[in-house]
Order: sequence, then C-alpha cells, then structure tokens
Amino acid sequence: MKRLLMLFIATMFLGTVAFAQNEKINQNADDALKELEEGELTLRFADALTGKPIKGGKVSIKSIGDFESDFEGRVFFATDELNKKFLVTFSHKDYIDTEFEMEVMAGTIIRNRYSISPKMPLGYLRVVLDWGESPRDLDAHLVKTNGYHISYRNMMVSADGVAKLDRDDLDGQGPETITATSIDKNAEYTFFVHDYSNQNSPSGTKLSNSTASVKVYGDNRLLQIFNISPDKAGVVWKVFKIVDGMVVPVSEMQ
Repeated sequence: MKRLLMLFIATMFLGTVAFAQNEKINQNADDALKELEEGELTLRFADALTGKPIKGGKVSIKSIGDFESDFEGRVFFATDELNKKFLVTFSHKDYIDTEFEMEVMAGTIIRNRYSISPKMPLGYLRVVLDWGESPRDLDAHLVKTNGYHISYRNMMVSADGVAKLDRDDLDGQGPETITATSIDKNAEYTFFVHDYSNQNSPSGTKLSNSTASVKVYGDNRLLQIFNISPDKAGVVWKVFKIVDGMVVPVSEMQ
C-alpha cells in the first residue's frame, strides 16, 4: 500500500512538471508566432513566489509607450529598433516597483520574462533568479558563512527558520526564489547559481548562455540586478556577496 501511494504521488508530481513544461513551451511558441506574423514583441511578468502571471501591472517602456499586463501577464509592443536597450518600469499595487533594461537584438528581446517580488516587510531580503529555456535546471544557493546554506536540498533553514527557498524550478526559465526575513550585518553571505543540468560538463558554456538574471530586493525596493555574461566556461555563477549588510557584486564564473 505504501509503495502504491508513493508511486501515485510521484506520478502526480511528474504530471504537474510535464504540464508546466508544456505550458512554457506553448508560451514561447505563441510569442515567436506573434513576432513573426504581427511584428509585435511580447514581455511577460510573473509573481516571483508562485510563477503565476501578474495581471494589471503598469508597464512603461521608455520611448515606446505605456501598457497594462493582461491575464497572462503579457504586454505587446512594436519597435523599429533592431539593436537597442530600453528602460522598462513595472508597477503594481501588490508588487515592488521594478526598473530594468530590456535588450532588443536583431529584432528579438533577449530576456522577455521577468519575475517580480510581491511587497514585503522592511528588513526582508529576496533574491529572484530567471533564465531562458535552457538549461532546464538552474539552482539558486544562498550561503551564510558559518550559518546556513539555502538550496533545493534544504527548503527551510536551520531551527531559526530565517530564510527559505520559496520556489524550485525544474523545467527552465524560472523563477527560483529565496527569501530571508532578516540579514545579520555581522555575517557574510554568498549567493551563487549552479547549473545542475550540466554539472558534469565544467568546461561548457550553457550556464553563461542561459540569459540568467538575478534581482535582489531589500527594504521593499529593488536593490540590484545582475545579468550573466555570455560565452564563459563554468557551471557555477558566483553572483554577489553581502558584507556589512551591503550587496557587493562578484559576477564570477567557476
């Protein structure tokens, strides 16, 4: 009976993963088709904790216009610029205002999916990882020196429960999100991304070509955004440290 129950749970889990994966594939196909047939580009916005689309977000694209995300978290726009970076601002009453650069290259958006953090109490820290269709499985890690190590292996921290992995993504694009309810200013933290899918190919460049992007939220505002550099070998992207309570960029491939 126990084995049957475990088999049933495993089957349901795999079915859920397959459905989510197929849904993302369909979304990618829809975006590509709209670009090809109608000449419109698609931006998608999702909740960083659930991965669900954000409806009703106010999106401003500098020099292009103002939009509102639909029930699938999408906004559509057209531009004659084939190679340019545009400043985008996202706002919603339930989410932290987020500003980022959107890069259009050869008439296509390099990163068209952005996961946005819901508003949170002062003192909280939230790190959000997004990436492209490949690799399927990138893992976020937050390490407090001589303290805890948050990752897919340990969804909750030690006894204090200060930090946790909110969402583990296994089928590409993300988001994968870690939240800490407080940061010890006397401690040092390191955040890095591990390419689990290609961990046995340390000389490969699939991680660096994943278009991975990390947003760091703290004190209910966006602190920094880190975008991975392409064509660099390695399966670990060491993104930043927190020293004396401050975010310190690292951006090293290992």
